[in-house]
Amino acid sequence: MRFIKRNNSTIVLIICVLILSACDKEYSNLQNSDGVDSITLTNKGSDTIVNLALAWSEAYSIINPNISISVTGGGSGTGIAAMINGTVDIANASRKMKEKEYINAKDNGYNPVEYVIARDGIAVIVHPHNPIDQLTLQQLSDIFSGKISNWLDVGGEDRPIVGLSREVNSGTHVYFLEAVVRMGDKSNKTFFSPSTLLLPSSEGITSEISQNPNAIGYDGLGYVTDEVKVVAVSSLDNTNYYVIPTIETVIDNSYPISRALYMYLPGEPTGSHKDYIDWIYTSEAQLIVEELGFVPVN
Repeated sequence: MRFIKRNNSTIVLIICVLILSACDKEYSNLQNSDGVDSITLTNKGSDTIVNLALAWSEAYSIINPNISISVTGGGSGTGIAAMINGTVDIANASRKMKEKEYINAKDNGYNPVEYVIARDGIAVIVHPHNPIDQLTLQQLSDIFSGKISNWLDVGGEDRPIVGLSREVNSGTHVYFLEAVVRMGDKSNKTFFSPSTLLLPSSEGITSEISQNPNAIGYDGLGYVTDEVKVVAVSSLDNTNYYVIPTIETVIDNSYPISRALYMYLPGEPTGSHKDYIDWIYTSEAQLIVEELGFVPVN
């Protein structure tokens, strides 16, 4: 098993390869010729996906100079709302759209189309000096809901637990609430403890945990750094088998906290929109997925 860390030099190499390969590839509506107007596609949403979307945007602009892709974050809920309101072309989301969001979209004349563009493992992270190496899903639920408030209760030192979470408009927040705090039970109405600190970015959680020996949080696998320690997690079905999140354990479904990452369009894509979505599933684009620490879909 292995971790894939972000490697900027590798991304640069990939982009260079794309420049060379672009000379030999033909895409519909992707020729840079005189008289062709430039087009800007707007892409907004999940902060988990934003670095991946930016890397894709840069690489795609090399093989198709006529297309500019404007990428911003703000959270999955923000991106989906913007797509529903018709203010962006593509919404990035680290969770599935909710039924009420589909209803709102249809009320506005849109019929959203979903694309799974990568997969991700949600790593539970603590300070490197924290002696805890593994936790069960039940323990994680009890920690983040406030039932367990001292590391001593899960085999650690006599220290208060400081829980960190993404903000409520984050798809990662929603996923972790449903899959971990509520342990996949749709009838469970447990919430994060009121003492949980809500942070606006994945980098913020990693940074805070690297400085706070009492903290615990969660981040997408692509945001894990050497400054934090990843905790192995066991499922509810097998509390004697603890798994570290890696590309391999996400692919084989042995890691219990993994999910799909999505792009949503307001309808069936055509023209430049379809060309871009099709390119995302190419080997070049999916190689960038892996190099940024996420899990390719193909």
